[in-house]
Amino acid sequence: MNPTTSPDSYDNFKSGFVAIVGAPNAGKSTLLNRMLGQKIAITSKKPQTTRNRILGVLDRPQAQLIFLDTPGIHRAEKLLNVRIVDVALAALADADVALVMLDVATPNSDAEAYLIEKLGTVATPTVLALNKIDLIAKPELLAVIDHWSKSHAFQAIVPISAEKGDQVDALIDTLVRLMPAGPPFYPPGSLTDMSERFIAAEMIREKAFRLTGEEVPYAVAVTIDAFKEEKNGRLIAIDATLHVERDSQKGILIGKGGRKLKEIGEAARKEIERMVGAQVFLKLFVRVQKNWSRDAKALERFGY
Repeated sequence: MNPTTSPDSYDNFKSGFVAIVGAPNAGKSTLLNRMLGQKIAITSKKPQTTRNRILGVLDRPQAQLIFLDTPGIHRAEKLLNVRIVDVALAALADADVALVMLDVATPNSDAEAYLIEKLGTVATPTVLALNKIDLIAKPELLAVIDHWSKSHAFQAIVPISAEKGDQVDALIDTLVRLMPAGPPFYPPGSLTDMSERFIAAEMIREKAFRLTGEEVPYAVAVTIDAFKEEKNGRLIAIDATLHVERDSQKGILIGKGGRKLKEIGEAARKEIERMVGAQVFLKLFVRVQKNWSRDAKALERFGY
């Protein structure tokens, strides 16, 4: 990727890539949205909500940070999970700085140990963000900081609350200090390289995650079948398919009399309208594709 201008135009400017990595459900996407001041990454309380690498651009007066929000790193066995963990590890190796996020309120010791093991295989400088500090007492937090300071040679450890915004500015300042000198990679005002089509699919999948029980979310993939601008851009017509693995999951997604699917569609439509700044007509379909999360060809077709 080439910077947008010649280095001579940006004296004392810094720019680079920050891979946000961590165990599942550590709050990585919540932090990215908080730093950007706008939602581009979907979130839910269910682990492995993020399946792709999501890029977000943050401009500061003398710096540009390009964040790579990644899926949760853990010991994966299922083919889908292996693929999405590979995405996270690839981002870690390519970044200028790794921003490691850990949930101090609900630790995931196995995934955290695996993550520290992987950090030892790359030379990327690392900053540790200890998230959800609003949920634990200060003495407990001090013990956590002491523990992690001995586990890896972090450049800095910053306690934060991504949900409330506590210490997030301090974290950004720390990352800026570690960035290499150079001009911006993206024009000022850029937010992401993700298409509206991709983000719309993610928003639909988020609502399916949030509005259904434990059985369904991990079996859901979303494809956009049509994304058309009408009425000179004042209306966007979207057809989307939610793919599941079993008939029982299809029934749960549709709900009695189609009520659950309507609820998912209405919630997704409102978020998509905020993103595109236009009225949205959203039509959802549900399709059963047996065991798609274990099918390499299906994973490729769905973008994993």
